This record gives sequence, C-alpha cells and structure tokens, in this order.
Amino acid sequence: MKTILITGGAGFIGSNFVPYFLDKYQEYNIINLDLLTYAGNLENLKECETNPRYNFIKGNICNRELVEFIFKKYDVMGVVHFAAESHVDNSIVNPEGFIQTNIYGTYVLIDVAYKYWMEEPFVAKTDYESCRFHHISTDEVYGTLSEDPNELFVEKTPYAPNSPYSASKASSDMIVRAYVKTFGLNCVITNCSNNYGPKQHDEKLVPTIIRNALEENSIPIYGDGKNIRDWLYVLDHCKGIDLVYHNGKKGETYNIGGRNERDNNYIAKKICELLDVKKPRKDGKCYSELIKYINDRPGHDRRYAIDATKIEKMLRWKAEEDFESGIKKTIEWYLARYEAH
Repeated sequence: MKTILITGGAGFIGSNFVPYFLDKYQEYNIINLDLLTYAGNLENLKECETNPRYNFIKGNICNRELVEFIFKKYDVMGVVHFAAESHVDNSIVNPEGFIQTNIYGTYVLIDVAYKYWMEEPFVAKTDYESCRFHHISTDEVYGTLSEDPNELFVEKTPYAPNSPYSASKASSDMIVRAYVKTFGLNCVITNCSNNYGPKQHDEKLVPTIIRNALEENSIPIYGDGKNIRDWLYVLDHCKGIDLVYHNGKKGETYNIGGRNERDNNYIAKKICELLDVKKPRKDGKCYSELIKYINDRPGHDRRYAIDATKIEKMLRWKAEEDFESGIKKTIEWYLARYEAH
C-alpha cells in the first residue's frame, strides 16, 4: 500500500480528484493536506470521510516542519500538488499571498520530497526509485494569444505571464524544472486550460453566472465579453492528471486542454439559455436580460487555447465532455446544491 500526498485536496480540482483517485486505486492511501482557506471546503469531500484509506490534515504547505512530519509519519511515496492561490482578481489586490503559497510553498514541498526520496542528486534511496512529484499548473503561464484560431499554446511555448497569479505559477514551474535538471528528481508538470464543473468556488466565472442568475442579480461580464478561454470539464482534467502521474515521462510537461474555445459572452448566454428551461424566472423573462458589462480588469488576457496533441498521442487521453455536455452536468449540480441549502 503506497501513500500519496495530495495538496489542496479540498479545493475545486482537488476535491474532484481525491474521490476519483480513491475509487480507482484501491492500493493507495491518500493524505490530503489543505489549509482550508476560503477556497477549500470539506463539504466537497463528504464521500471520502469514512474511507479508511483517506486522511485529512489541516495545514500549510509553507510549514516545512509539518511537511517533513507528514513524509516521515506516512512514508509518502508520491505527491500530486494542487495547492495554490488561483484567483487572478485576488492576485491583483494581494500579490504577496500568491508569491508565498505558489512559489515558496512549492519549494518547501519539492525540497522535502527530494531529501526524503533521494540519497544525493540522481541517486534515489532503495525502494524510493518510483516516487514521483506531479505539479499542477495552468495555461496562464504562457500569457495571451492572438485571435487567430491556428495559434495555440504548446508545451514549448515561451512563458510570458501577465498577472501576479500567472507569474507565481510560472515561477513554481521553474522550481520543479530545476529539481529535475539539478537533482534528478522524478517530476512531471501539467498545464491545464480553464476548468469548470461541480464543486467550483463561487468566485469563478461559471458559478458566478449561475448564482447571480438564480438570485436574479445582474450577471457581471468583464469588458466586451469577447475574452476567449479553452474550457475543460474537471473530471476530464482529473483523468488526464491520473494518466500523466502514472505514465508520463520524467521531466516532461503535458498540456491538458478541452479543445472547447468559447468566449465569455457565449458562456453567459448558454448558461442563461439552459436555466431558462431548467429553472424559468417567475416573471417569464430570460436570464440573459440580467447580463451587465463592467469595467475590464487590469492585464486581462484576451485568449487562451491549448494544443493537447502531446497528451492525446502519447498517453491516449481525450476530453470526453464538450462544453455543451459538461455545462449541463455542472448546472444540474449547482441547482441541486442551491436547493439543498
């Protein structure tokens, strides 16, 4: 039985990954280390609480003493590192928290892993040869694309982060790369496009649209609403992480994208259209009438889109949901959640 440390497992992607991973792999124990900031929610992990192979520890990845204790006590043999400050708007207001968690926190984790798993650079301890550190990152490290549909982010795209958030994630990617090149640590990195689906925090675009629509508040859309993102259903992302963790090549980066480019206007109108059918307004009006354009945020990247050819060809991964099928499942989850509360 191997123990895997999942950081940030109470966050959006982590809380989808943990139950998926526990269910699929009976040979793993999982330790979930999460500080439970505003973005972490143990309600999202209710289905794991009684599982004897699951342990939750509340703590900070920046706390080296705690991380060392966890490695020693549970004999950690793998890390999947989700924990991060991730909301761009918040990074503009308070960059320091992003620098601390995303850069220093990643350094603490990977340095503890290196010292626990390896005798010296490029020499693993006996029985620790297969240990792996998987760093979860974002396509935002690549900056912005033109509106030419043929221009896509690939793994070799030069980094050009434009926000404190993406700069902090780019920095953490570089730290992971350095531990591979300098110390021979077995690491992989995945850079994903915009995730959506169940359990996402209310501050993000899709839940914000759904929540405001149902409360009949104005639905805020930045600028002209023409910012384009490649949308990836969260369970498809989890399956991609699983494949890279188990089968990805040491030191490699894999971009995970849904091949679902949509602009914010389309996202808002599609959600409103589905809600018109599933939960019609009492006054008979369309939810889209609530859409309101607000001042754009500073440094708002115009377009992101990922070329996922590498993971599709090398690891045979493919997104199972397109945006239209995934958003239906997402809306149903939020409707059930709001009705339960």
